[in-house]
Amino acid sequence: MKNDSDKTIKKDKKINKIKDQLALLRAKLKASEDQQTSFSSKPKFKKIKAETGQAKNKNLEARAEKKKSKETEKKKSKETKKKAKVEKKKAKVEKKKAKVEKKKQARIIAEKKKAKETEKKKAKETKKKAKETKKKEKEEKKKQARIRAEAKKKEEEEAKKKEEEAKRTYEEELEEQLTEEEITGFQLEKIDMDRMCNKVCEIIAGYESDGTLQSELWKKLKLSSRDGSRLALKLERMGMITREKILEKERWTYRLIIKKIPISTKSIEGGPCLTCPVITKCSLDGEISPKTCQWIEDWVMIELKNK
Repeated sequence: MKNDSDKTIKKDKKINKIKDQLALLRAKLKASEDQQTSFSSKPKFKKIKAETGQAKNKNLEARAEKKKSKETEKKKSKETKKKAKVEKKKAKVEKKKAKVEKKKQARIIAEKKKAKETEKKKAKETKKKAKETKKKEKEEKKKQARIRAEAKKKEEEEAKKKEEEAKRTYEEELEEQLTEEEITGFQLEKIDMDRMCNKVCEIIAGYESDGTLQSELWKKLKLSSRDGSRLALKLERMGMITREKILEKERWTYRLIIKKIPISTKSIEGGPCLTCPVITKCSLDGEISPKTCQWIEDWVMIELKNK
């Protein structure tokens, strides 16, 4: 831009110089023509000289004006250049500012995007954590419910066990400890067991279908609970009595009920058959028979009278 301006100024200078030279040549030519037409007239020469001087003055003024114009143009050009430079610098600064602003905006957008993604990620993680927490709580609830159910079951089992233990009697323990042979072969020292068994059955039979508590029976017979319990087990195995488990005064015990009444020897005591001399020949269809025996008839009649 500076080079183009300098070239223009130089060109203008050359053109102005040529114009000045042409003006001088024209003036000289005119002066010479005037001299040839009239050499005798002095005032005319002076007039020409004056005109030439005026032309010179005009040329000088023109040059001064041109010079002034050039300086003004040069000053203006310089100011324009300076202004253009300032504008360029200003534009550069503005461009730089715009670039910085653009970068700033881009950074803000990127930060916002990043923040949004972070928030989204956090929300996702929070949701995931909440889901996991909910799942854990659900599992914990299930676990607690299972623990409670197991504890309840255990308590019920323990309660049942305690109840069964509470229901458990001494006789049941004996049944576990003793063998069948020991139960059926139970014998009291220096006591006829057949008579004892018959006596116990007769006492129980006296209570008929109501039966009696074994503890009361053992008191009557003056037997220990161990011996009494073993005797009751023996009679049950023999099919003479049944034992009914009952709760009496918050304790489990047995009620003994007669099942089969034993044959009493009292009913045949004093009968003629025991001392009959011909008992070996006696039979239902024989010549000597209980059906036709006068001794039996007499004995029965006596017994009826005594009753």
